[in-house]
This record gives sequence, structure tokens and C-alpha cells, in this order.
Amino acid sequence: MTIANEDRAAEYLQRIGYYRLSAYWHPMRQRTGQNGEIVEDNFVPGTTFAEATDLYAFDSKLRLLTLDALERMEVSLRTETALTLGRRGGKSYRETRNFGRHFTKPQKTGGPTRHRLWLQRFDKRFNESKDAFVEHFRQKYPGDDMPIWIAVELLDFGPLSHLISGMTFADLQTMGKNYGDIRPRQLQSWARSMAFVRNVCAHHARLWNKPLVNAPALGATDTPDMLKHLQKAPGGNQRFYAMACVLRFLLMTVNPRTTWRDRFISHIQTFPKSPRLSLSAAGFPDNWTEERLWT
Repeated sequence: MTIANEDRAAEYLQRIGYYRLSAYWHPMRQRTGQNGEIVEDNFVPGTTFAEATDLYAFDSKLRLLTLDALERMEVSLRTETALTLGRRGGKSYRETRNFGRHFTKPQKTGGPTRHRLWLQRFDKRFNESKDAFVEHFRQKYPGDDMPIWIAVELLDFGPLSHLISGMTFADLQTMGKNYGDIRPRQLQSWARSMAFVRNVCAHHARLWNKPLVNAPALGATDTPDMLKHLQKAPGGNQRFYAMACVLRFLLMTVNPRTTWRDRFISHIQTFPKSPRLSLSAAGFPDNWTEERLWT
């Protein structure tokens, strides 16, 4: 690796850390083996330290852009969940009859249900919360349970996605109609995927080419037309581009006047120019901006 300015490189390593920064020069290491599965210690000839730091800076801004979209979706999903469950009463989220069998049957003989485990974690959060609105509720209604339209404000994306995963098919259909008429299983899957990406961003981890542990489900016959090109994209639904497409698709309904698409495209155009780096590693197909989703 060529290091043009050793003092500046030392400053980066001191500020960012060797291990974190090494994730950004990993794609520039030489590979051997039939499918390039063996990563060598040496770098591809021509690799520079500046390429790694430029990629790091690009990824930092990408996380902020992604968090912007995820924040809008988290608030929207909280609201839709509260409205959907709230039609059955304020405490409907505590009643097993309002959830699917997979969420309310014991995971093993004599064991707790997923719904019971979820309630235990929620109650712990409620009891330990120092938020002003929670303390006010505890003082005004001692011993009472929050109604769903307040309770959702205590839900981060993780527990929110778990609650959505337990909802009935009919309720998920109702919610899906407000998100471009997506199918129930897609709503469940996309919520889990968004929760995963949100955690990646919140912990300042590498995002741009990270495999999606919870990849957003597409499907052969019920994928929205604007997302069908993902079936031929590099990495399919397993890379960041798939998440970007899902966010763009959902924001078209949730916030149709948002400038997020324009800001996203402008930022991707700043991707470091290097023969050793490629957007295809993040799942971006050639000419992706010409897809109807992005026009």
C-alpha cells in the first residue's frame, strides 16, 4: 500500500483505529483460489492509503443518509402499528388473541411464547425508562399499562419489528396497503431488514458492501414492479442496494415530497474512483439510476 503522507496516516489510525479502518482496505487485498475465496496479506498493486480513507468518509455519509430514511420509516411503522392494533382497544398489544399463532404458541413444552417474551422486555423498558412521558404516565396511572398509541414510542426498530412479525395476516394486509400494497410477509421481512441496517448504522459499522443478515424478501410473483430489477442485481437482495431500493419504494408513499432520492443519488456519485473498488460489491447494477424506481 502506498502511503503518501505517513504523519497523516498515523493521525487517521490514531483517530479511527486500525481494525475499523482495515475493513475499508480489505476489498483491495489480493485474492487467490478458484473463486477468489482466499484473501492474501498483500494488496493489489497500486493500492493507496487514501483510497481506504476516502471509502471510509463515503461510508460515514452513507450511514447518515440511510439513518435519515430509516427514522422516517420507524416513525411511520410505529404509527401504523398503533392505529392497526388500537382498533381493538388500547391494551390490545397485551392480548394473545390479536396475534398470529406463531407468536403466541410456546416455543417448547412449558416454555414462554414469543409474545410473552416480547411483553417481558417491553415491561422492563417501561419500568426502567426515565423519559418524561413515561414518568408522567406512571405517576398519573400507577400500576396501569400504557395504551398502544403511547407504548409504541418506547419501541426501537428491533422490538417494533418483532411486534410486527407477530401480527395477524389480516392486520399485516391492512398495514401493507399503506406501503404500496406490499404483501404481509414482505412487510414483516422488510421491517426486520430495516432493523438490522439501523443497528449497523447506529453502531457506526461498515455499511456500503455489508451482506444483509436479514435480507428484504422479494418473491417471484408478488414483488412490486419497481423492485423486480433487484432479481438480476449483483448480490440480489443480499446487499445494501436492495435496502436502498426498499427505502426509496416505501418513502414514495410515506413521504412523497422528500428529497431523499436526490440526495442519495448525489452521494453515490461521489463513490471513490478506483479500479480496485466497485459499487457492484454493494449490489448496485450498471445504470441503476435509469431504473424507474430512481427516475
